[in-house]
Amino acid sequence: MPIITLEDTLACLEIEELGDDVYTAPNIPMPYYRIFGGQLLAQCIAVAAHTAPDKSVKSLHTTFPREGDLAKPVRFRLERLQEGRTFAGRSIIGEQDGRAIVAAIVMLHTEEEGLEYQCAAPDLGHAEDAVPEDLTMIPWATRIVGGVDLNARDRGPADFAFWMRAEALPPKPAVHQALFAHATDLTLIGTSLRPHEGVGQADSPEKIHTAVTTHTIWFHRSLALDDWLLVSQTSPITSGARGFAQGHAFDGERKLVASFAQESMIRPISKS
Repeated sequence: MPIITLEDTLACLEIEELGDDVYTAPNIPMPYYRIFGGQLLAQCIAVAAHTAPDKSVKSLHTTFPREGDLAKPVRFRLERLQEGRTFAGRSIIGEQDGRAIVAAIVMLHTEEEGLEYQCAAPDLGHAEDAVPEDLTMIPWATRIVGGVDLNARDRGPADFAFWMRAEALPPKPAVHQALFAHATDLTLIGTSLRPHEGVGQADSPEKIHTAVTTHTIWFHRSLALDDWLLVSQTSPITSGARGFAQGHAFDGERKLVASFAQESMIRPISKS
């Protein structure tokens, strides 16, 4: 079952102003010492959206210089890079003890009419066809396509797909985007591990040391997390103690609403 609650996850998006473009927000309580990277992704979206209420987040580009301490508050320093009629840009540094634990560039945009095209959505059935399964850091309904177990140690294809839906959410687009961002940080490393015999996601940190280095999300259309979303992921390469994985999210009408990509450190632990 999830080790965090939806209530606490929503609470981490409650932004408090500390001064001139300096903010903070609560950490999500959990039985672990390190801040979950998905929380920081979500909070960067919430902070940026808080400063541009007439625009919506269109992309988030983040790096994680060091791990965060769950016992300490995070202080977010924001710089307004751009303040245009249709676009806006924000630089956000999340700090603990004066040291950066996350650095983000967030781009925002007003809704505009334009050319329309998308690739075909993958044929992965419907939410009711997938296997209900709790994912530890996603405190809402998740269903795994094909019942794939990312903790398994047998070799498999470098892909993973699941459906997710969170009910009774506030009708605020930034909240839906932030919760989606939170969820994208959980299963990409596991997807990268699938082609490797004898190791699975649950083997961190005993057999492998893993950490996210960079994470990017693009929001193509408005996104409603209180309807089923299909998240389809693939990992084209692991090399040099690093993994790379990417994903796309489709709504119930098979419209592509968001894409994301992540590079991670995946370092086998020597037994010598």
